Amino acid sequence: MSTFLPQDSNDNPIPALRFKNGGSHSISAGGVSARNATAFADGTRIISVFATAPIYMKFGDAGVSATSADHYFPAGVYYDLSIGGDNTAHYEHIAVLAVDGAATVYVSEKE
Repeated sequence: MSTFLPQDSNDNPIPALRFKNGGSHSISAGGVSARNATAFADGTRIISVFATAPIYMKFGDAGVSATSADHYFPAGVYYDLSIGGDNTAHYEHIAVLAVDGAATVYVSEKE
């Protein structure tokens, strides 16, 4: 399979994406659900997430809201996530809710 990604010494592709200019988001998470104010770009398929404290998160459209029944995301972890594309739905927002207290959630769109 042909790829434009860099390859390791065994010729396996190394998933490497760059930060998208203008694709940086910061969300203040607390006791009420909050989401990114600006939608992710249509062409964005991967985002990176980092939270300063544990949160719950959920992906969706402009009306998405996170609850304690949604996905738990721990503090201090830098993680890449797919937000769709090609034959799957494309999520344009991430909603976050702090597990306890407050957190800042940093989101970077990648291309």
